[in-house]
Amino acid sequence: MEPKTILITGATSGFGEAMARRFAAEGWRVIITGRRTERLEALRKELEGLHGRIDGPAIAHPLHFDVRDNTGVEQAITTLPDDWKRIDVLVNNAGLAAGFDPIQEGSLEDWNRMLDTNVKGLLHVSRAVIPGMIEHGGGHIINIGSVAGKEVYPRGNVYCASKHAVDALTKGMRQDLLAHGIRVTQIAPGLAETEFSNVRFHGDAHKAQQVYLGMKPLSADDIADLAFFAATRPPHVCINDLVVMPTAQAASTMVHRKG
Repeated sequence: MEPKTILITGATSGFGEAMARRFAAEGWRVIITGRRTERLEALRKELEGLHGRIDGPAIAHPLHFDVRDNTGVEQAITTLPDDWKRIDVLVNNAGLAAGFDPIQEGSLEDWNRMLDTNVKGLLHVSRAVIPGMIEHGGGHIINIGSVAGKEVYPRGNVYCASKHAVDALTKGMRQDLLAHGIRVTQIAPGLAETEFSNVRFHGDAHKAQQVYLGMKPLSADDIADLAFFAATRPPHVCINDLVVMPTAQAASTMVHRKG
């Protein structure tokens, strides 16, 4: 049986990188995308070295683009070689939080960065990939949301709004694509230790570390496991929504910390 192909946005770190490793280890062909060319190439070499065969087809294909740039997204998708054009699973993973200010002090630059990446970026990539799924009679879209898309917390304002949009878009996609046999899933993690907090606090490593003090957060591998589970259910099964938190977290602002 020919291996399936998955396209993962934001594959140069965190959830996306972990998913690329997990799916490649299971024999999938992985299209890895992101803004950081050197990281993409390093990941491609790693995946090919671990799972590729000298006499076999490539297992990883990098695409360099910024999801905020619709023209760049469209051009990159159209450059895929013919044997990579059929995308079975799309993971809209690229996303970020920028800043932690109350609404009246928020940065327009941070707001635009979050909305352009988390909402418009998801739309740009989905719009480029969905027609091919419809043409081939099916597919699966996995959107990486957040518990911030389920509840709002102080100083979360625009980030929470962007993830509420992901929640709504996931439901809308599920309805609009129902007749085309395309499954749509959202995975909404709670506290997970990746580059997320470092990016939110603009590189302040000390502030980022405080987020996870005294508790065990989720890991990128935990989310990769869930994505693989969702993607490998039988064709008649669609997991619409997965909300996952560390055992030590019961809500966005309710975390049990030791010490």
